[in-house]
Amino acid sequence: MPETMTAERFLEAANGIARAISSVIDGKPEAVDSALISLLAEGHLLIEDVPGVGKTQLARALAASIAASVRRIQFTPDLLPSDVTGVSVFDPVSREFEFKSGAVFANVVIADEINRSSPKTQSALLEAMEEAQVTVDGRTHRLPRPFLVVATQNPLEMEGTYALPEAQRDRFMMRISMGYPDAEAEALMLRQRDTANPLDALTAVVDVETVAALIAWARAVHVAPVVEQYAVALAQATRRHPDLRLGASPRATIQLVRAAKVRAALDGRDYVIPDDLMALLTPVFAHRLIPTRAAAAHRGEADAIPAILERIVHAVRVPLATAR
Repeated sequence: MPETMTAERFLEAANGIARAISSVIDGKPEAVDSALISLLAEGHLLIEDVPGVGKTQLARALAASIAASVRRIQFTPDLLPSDVTGVSVFDPVSREFEFKSGAVFANVVIADEINRSSPKTQSALLEAMEEAQVTVDGRTHRLPRPFLVVATQNPLEMEGTYALPEAQRDRFMMRISMGYPDAEAEALMLRQRDTANPLDALTAVVDVETVAALIAWARAVHVAPVVEQYAVALAQATRRHPDLRLGASPRATIQLVRAAKVRAALDGRDYVIPDDLMALLTPVFAHRLIPTRAAAAHRGEADAIPAILERIVHAVRVPLATAR
């Protein structure tokens, strides 16, 4: 465990970030928790829902709660890959090419309406999301750490959009939906936002060094061999399920365990239990899976995958002991 971090300091800082985000996002504790887990597990977050439910607000609130560099990219059909990664420009004085960094060079990158840009521009994020670096004209440039992409997209409006390919979706640790607020939360929003936007009053509660220490602390959480085997069994069950054309990748298994470590740390534990994996299975696995045509036709793709994952959870044997 990092010497500068303790369990008490971890919870204090992590809860501070959650409270800061919750001051902007009313009545959505699950979405706030998912954003926090993605940040501390060094994953990337895809927020998919209809317009007006707070997707971009959640991304901006997460970014504002951290004293780190933040860039927002509005994805449009005319956005170029070089706008994202950067471009080499010839300097007539030095007679050399000088690299001008793109919008991806930040600790937190908000990719707003990511499915409105072309597949070529979307793919500009692939290397950045996987390796925290970009390669331009044969030269590799490292991105700042920690590095988090928070992307939003509207799943219903198809005209003028480009569906994210499987390789892109697989690089997102979690996909969540905001959903509509309940009546009480919506009434509170009306009162609070009548004269001001709470996002304007949000200030950072931690700096980038603290975030790095939180990530290191969560990464050191113990995972017993039987829990690792349980995670692998869940992933393998998706690959051989008769109702799935595409199962979870090995990357998905790794990210499931990393997310479970953060969930355990947020619960005050220094070890992962099977419940951590089960709680995160749908947000980590669902967007990577593709049902068969028969399964999708029977229930619809949106309903088929959660139902399949629920059956998998009931079918895979849960380890009875998680001893070190």
